[in-house]
Amino acid sequence: MATTKPIREADEGDESLPRPQPGTAGGLGSPVPDPWGVKRAENLIVGLTGVLSASIVVTPQGEIAEIHVLAQNDIPAKQVVRNIESALMAQLGVKIDHRKISVAQTADVRPIEALQEEAISTRAKKRVVVFRGLWVRPSERLQRVVVRVKLAFGERETENEQEGTDTLRNRVETAARASAGCLDELLPDNSIALEGATLIEAFDRKFVLVAVHGLGGREAQLLTGTAEIRESAERAAVLAVLDATNRWADARR
Repeated sequence: MATTKPIREADEGDESLPRPQPGTAGGLGSPVPDPWGVKRAENLIVGLTGVLSASIVVTPQGEIAEIHVLAQNDIPAKQVVRNIESALMAQLGVKIDHRKISVAQTADVRPIEALQEEAISTRAKKRVVVFRGLWVRPSERLQRVVVRVKLAFGERETENEQEGTDTLRNRVETAARASAGCLDELLPDNSIALEGATLIEAFDRKFVLVAVHGLGGREAQLLTGTAEIRESAERAAVLAVLDATNRWADARR
């Protein structure tokens, strides 16, 4: 049976391997960070192809008791074990019994940023209609504005433009009407018509409340939605229409 020896004895004057101090334990987790050079060996293993993490357990005498490794599944576990044996022997002069090496493998390990982007993308795909853009500009007529809304449904996009009086309440209703017009184009087998839009206050905040009629076949349903006013009242009106209609539209896909 193969035997192990301490990974590396700390030589006098070798500052890379801290030595146990009087009154402190010599194992992992003691006030001395790495008395047996364990961290060096773990870093060596993690540097091997396909290895994601490594943890070495040593005895109080500094001998390797266990090596736990997490690796990707594109390299056979037996090959990972052989690579670890070879690296420890070549770099540190440590001979290890392969039975002390346990390898867990995973199929999908990616940076957290990639996982977050995928989660956001998946969540967006579950939404029936996606808000793409909103533009508000003065009309050629005095005291009137033009509101243009862009929405997307799957691979399709459409825009709708409406004109209204330049007051806060009417700008909100104009934005909601443009949103309903987009939906009416994006959902050809159904019909969407705006019933009304209004401003409300609750819990010391301002919201837009909309009501739209959803017509699918012979079925007609009054749908309501709300959105808190944050960036602009017009934007909240668009989001309120989507809040009112997304579940209804999803049931008719």
